[in-house]
Amino acid sequence: MKIMIIHGPNLNFLGIREKNIYGMEDYNSLCDYITSSFPEDEITCLQSNSEGRLIDFIQKAHLEKYDGIVINAGAYTHTSIALYDALKSISMVTVEVHISNIYAREEFRQHSYLASACLGQISGFGKEGYVYAIQKIKTYLGGV
Repeated sequence: MKIMIIHGPNLNFLGIREKNIYGMEDYNSLCDYITSSFPEDEITCLQSNSEGRLIDFIQKAHLEKYDGIVINAGAYTHTSIALYDALKSISMVTVEVHISNIYAREEFRQHSYLASACLGQISGFGKEGYVYAIQKIKTYLGGV
């Protein structure tokens, strides 16, 4: 299967920022972990700090006929109607992932604009959340 992993703002700073929340592993190590967990699939890991660029990634996934999207929109999760609209505009299985449990953090982080545009949301399981999300996409699409 062809799965796009979309990372939002500040996720390129994994291993640098708030290690007590996000851990010691850097962004490249996270992407290596995800892709090595599914050697039989085509996994594309992308990151941007720009909301418009994230929308471009979503549209690219549609135009290039990806099977699914895993999205960790970072702080845009809690603010971006534009990302919600982009996800709703395509017909693609999408799972929202967060490394930390957003419901155990600040109140403003406890709302997701994206969740209702997704098959589901996985929050608080670290890097394993990405693996679970891909497994769920594959199962949903009949690939596993």
